[in-house]
Amino acid sequence: MLNFFQNHKKKLQIRKKGIHDAYSARSQQQTSPYSYAMKMHPNCQGNHLDLRTGASRREFMYVGMLGGLGLSLPDMLRLQAASVMPEVESFKPIADSIIHIYLPGGMAQHESWDPKPFASPDYRGPYTPIKTALPGEYVGEQFKNIAKIMNKLTVIRSMTHGEAAHERGTHNMFTGYRPSPAIKFPSFGSVISHEQGSRNNLPPYVAVPTVSIPEQGTGYMSSAFGPFALGSDPADKNFSVRDLLSPKDIDDKRFDRRRTLLGTVDEHFRTVEKADSINAMDSFYQAAYGLIGSTQAREAFDLTKESDKLRDEYGRNTAGQRFLLARRLVEAGVRMVSVTYGGWDHHSNIKGAFDGQAPSFDQAFARLITDLADRGMLKKTLVMVSSEFGRTPKINSTNGRDHWPRVFSVALAGGGVKEGYIHGASDALGGEPDRDAVGPEDLAKTMYRLLGINSEKRIMSDGARPIDIVNGGRILNEILA
Repeated sequence: MLNFFQNHKKKLQIRKKGIHDAYSARSQQQTSPYSYAMKMHPNCQGNHLDLRTGASRREFMYVGMLGGLGLSLPDMLRLQAASVMPEVESFKPIADSIIHIYLPGGMAQHESWDPKPFASPDYRGPYTPIKTALPGEYVGEQFKNIAKIMNKLTVIRSMTHGEAAHERGTHNMFTGYRPSPAIKFPSFGSVISHEQGSRNNLPPYVAVPTVSIPEQGTGYMSSAFGPFALGSDPADKNFSVRDLLSPKDIDDKRFDRRRTLLGTVDEHFRTVEKADSINAMDSFYQAAYGLIGSTQAREAFDLTKESDKLRDEYGRNTAGQRFLLARRLVEAGVRMVSVTYGGWDHHSNIKGAFDGQAPSFDQAFARLITDLADRGMLKKTLVMVSSEFGRTPKINSTNGRDHWPRVFSVALAGGGVKEGYIHGASDALGGEPDRDAVGPEDLAKTMYRLLGINSEKRIMSDGARPIDIVNGGRILNEILA
């Protein structure tokens, strides 16, 4: 039987579009007005094969033979795809989870991780860089607390790509892929959710405070692997997670009865129709019931369980409470927390903008790293701080900086990366990589490696097309501890 398939593989590849369209028109009773069917005369209400497809009687007989073997044409194509799915090496995870802090808009490298203390003021910018715990290394003036913990971080100062638009740069940095008009790639969190699943009745992938950009989504994968969004901000006075608690008038018996009834309904629909939306909704309901039914899971989202002292140390602000909640979630078992903070698109008055939000980030991030270290969690928790790109090396006429993807910085901590390490460098003005350039695919490949995922593995997309988790790039062994 295998030889039979192989002998016809080339023929299928050449003609599969015509066969599939015609076969779909016949088997699905022409559900789309734009599919390959036509009426033979004005009064005809039936659907007929459109001869423009080039499908022949012989080809339909071939499809019929596949059906006789219990294989539809999509099944056949999946078998072909499976034959090119390579075996990949298994990796032992170094990190159990990841906190990805995303700073939307494009944080300026000069004012943060890669200042140029000896450049002229029009390049150096409005701040005086400060020394850090690493001899000879500086950070921006507003990173006073981060300067003290630089000996715990790896900073990549040679990130680079070619996408200067926000959406395209964000797609690069959330997927490891350049944007494509043909396919939408899944975010890091969705791949992690697909590959590793949930722990302790908690969603594997949580967005704090919500899904703020499409690039946080599932791309070509099922929506079942999408992020769980809080629906409110942890910094709000009356913060609570949307739909996490059952109604007050629902006791445990009634709750279990509803869950059983829902399972019966789901099973009925699964036997009637196979669709991503149904399977995804079933997964969402299972996850929701797991959250509501588990005291441990619900408490993971409860910031009131933290002491007032620690909450103050993180900062009673947006950055502080979001980062603290992220720590609680990975401690409880969430595999990836995607945290969004601030707006860093500073085309003008970059000093005023940094003065407004950098101190909160500085306080919260430094406390997060020390908190993870104090709890013995840092070695097993990877923390990554990134933006979609950097800013122009020279201050513009409105005292700001414009989009600049040619070189920027990413900060990492814990989870198997080195402590107190600077990888790569930008040139003297902070405009180009000077050495050891790193692309988004390199960063993605390294991040997956630390989590125990081999990014050379392929995931099946719609249409039975196998796609690499990351295409190209290399693992940055230089930054691994």
